[in-house]
Amino acid sequence: MSFGAAMIVVGVASLVESFLRFVVSGGTPAPVAPPNELVVSGQYRFVRNPMYVAVVGIIAGQALILGRAILLGYAAVAWALFHLWVLAYEEPNLRRRFGATYQAYCSGVGRWLPRTTPWAGA
Repeated sequence: MSFGAAMIVVGVASLVESFLRFVVSGGTPAPVAPPNELVVSGQYRFVRNPMYVAVVGIIAGQALILGRAILLGYAAVAWALFHLWVLAYEEPNLRRRFGATYQAYCSGVGRWLPRTTPWAGA
C-alpha cells in the first residue's frame, strides 16, 4: 500500500470514529444537533479537531496517489477554512457552552497538532 493510500485509509477510519463518538455522546458534529456534553474521549484526547485533520489528510493522500500538486493546494485551503471556522464559530460556542471545562481541555490538547500521550483531563 502506498503512503497516500495509507493516509486515506487512516483518514477515513479517523473520520468515522470521530463521528461515531459524537453519536454515542448523544448528538452529532453538526451545530444544529450537538451533544450535551463536551466530547473528550477517543481521538479527542490527542487533538481537538480530529475530523478536520482527517479530511485534510484524506485530500493530501489523494494528492500523493494522483500526483497532483493542486490537490495539496486544495488541502491547504481546506485547512485554512477549517481554521477560520474553528476560531470564529466553534471555539467561542464551546467556551460559552462548557466554560472552564472547555478551557482546561484547550490548555491540555492542541487544536491541530496531536499530543504524544492521551490527555487525562484537568
